[in-house]
Amino acid sequence: MVRWEPNAPERLSRAALELFTERGYDNTTVAEIAERTGLTKRTFFRHFADKREVLFGGQDALVKVLAEAITAAPDPVEPLAAIGAALEATAVFFGPERLKWAQERQAVIDANPELQERELLKLATLTTAFRDALRERGVPEPGASLAAEIGNLAFRTAFTRWIDPANQLDFAELTRRTLDELRQAAATLA
Repeated sequence: MVRWEPNAPERLSRAALELFTERGYDNTTVAEIAERTGLTKRTFFRHFADKREVLFGGQDALVKVLAEAITAAPDPVEPLAAIGAALEATAVFFGPERLKWAQERQAVIDANPELQERELLKLATLTTAFRDALRERGVPEPGASLAAEIGNLAFRTAFTRWIDPANQLDFAELTRRTLDELRQAAATLA
């Protein structure tokens, strides 16, 4: 085994993604992921509950940034403007250095129903964070829940556009444009 090196979670995530891409998710074991990084299974389980979670690390940090951005939005602000601030704040997780990893990760998720289910749970957590932060700001129901759903839709759409190989825009710009498009679409339905 390799002596201690920093950033074990990131190394494990990278190794897992490489193996999932090479062999498939179902054909990769935790032992193989740990071996690829020169770490032990025990070290793997110190950082991740199971091999699915290696693709979903950072969710707690994402939720925290999102909720803090909504809470910190200046008063008075309409709910969708607070959602916009939160979406822009999450762009720190989606820089150009993460794009290739995100594209490969999404390909693995798209190829595996178990991972698709986990992705949906992650997105539901984001919606709940949007809603709870809006409620904390005093946004009443059903407005908080509706704005949270729009925020989730904007996040998902912006992310899908961001990982598209033809995309030339950064994540923050994509979130702004997507939220504007959703506002315009909703206005035409009234």
